[in-house]
Amino acid sequence: MLFDQITIIDSCRLTEEGVQEIATFSRQPLLRYHDVPTSDEETLARIGQSDCVLVSWQTPVSADVIAAAPSLKYIGMCCSLYSEAAANVDIAKARELGIRVLGVRDYGDEGVVEYIFAQLIHLFKGYGPCQWKPQPVELGGKSIGIIGLGTLGKMVARTALHFGMEVYYFGRTRYPEVEKEGVHYLPLHELLSTCDIITTHLPKHTILLDEQAFLVKKPNSILINTSLGPTFDVQACFAWLQNAPTSFGIFDSDGIGAHYQPFSELNNVLLYPRSAGFTEESKVRLTQKVIANLTSFLE
Repeated sequence: MLFDQITIIDSCRLTEEGVQEIATFSRQPLLRYHDVPTSDEETLARIGQSDCVLVSWQTPVSADVIAAAPSLKYIGMCCSLYSEAAANVDIAKARELGIRVLGVRDYGDEGVVEYIFAQLIHLFKGYGPCQWKPQPVELGGKSIGIIGLGTLGKMVARTALHFGMEVYYFGRTRYPEVEKEGVHYLPLHELLSTCDIITTHLPKHTILLDEQAFLVKKPNSILINTSLGPTFDVQACFAWLQNAPTSFGIFDSDGIGAHYQPFSELNNVLLYPRSAGFTEESKVRLTQKVIANLTSFLE
């Protein structure tokens, strides 16, 4: 079984070898776009008569777009799919019309963990432009609070334990098996007020930290975000960093989103202009999972 027409409607960050393999699933020559459509109309024009489209997290595929694509049978999300509410594809509308939507998970976590601890080591030791304390310090004995203990959060927790850090977490779900490893649960405001480091790992565009959160946050502390979109009230975070020069923010391009420029002007912010999790290895894992989803649908 093959698709009649597969279209990659934006820059999906797939390997070239993977794209060539995906092309073999299409009777017609594969269509591929490398930029992000700027409107529903442009997205729909790219879909055209395709029965299979692949899309990254950057392109919204709305209910109107789905309803107006008469040939569509399959939408492959080349990005993490944790919940329908956080998805950039209207999965409910797709289900209503009998269109299958499949996403992937856990392909870029390794790079994010490496980024977080590389930045912390640079900041603690003063290897870069900033140094957290007057003298270089070690990670051991410092407290880290993890907001969101999913796959990535657990990886951060276990890495922190290897460094001898005190590890705490907050989330909607308790994880007794992780707590047995030495990771302790705290209510949100207690976590914020006691931990040296807060790192957030939440679904796309989930804002949890409001103005009150920054009022209770521990002085001289660090905030890390590598989620897709800020997990905090941007104005409140900016004001906190601006008024607390001995506190620090660590963000990648995903974690700060459209606010990169103003935050880059603060001396106590460490920024990475790309996605921390986007490595060559993550690209391979993503491609393999996208192809596995296509194969499972066609079988």
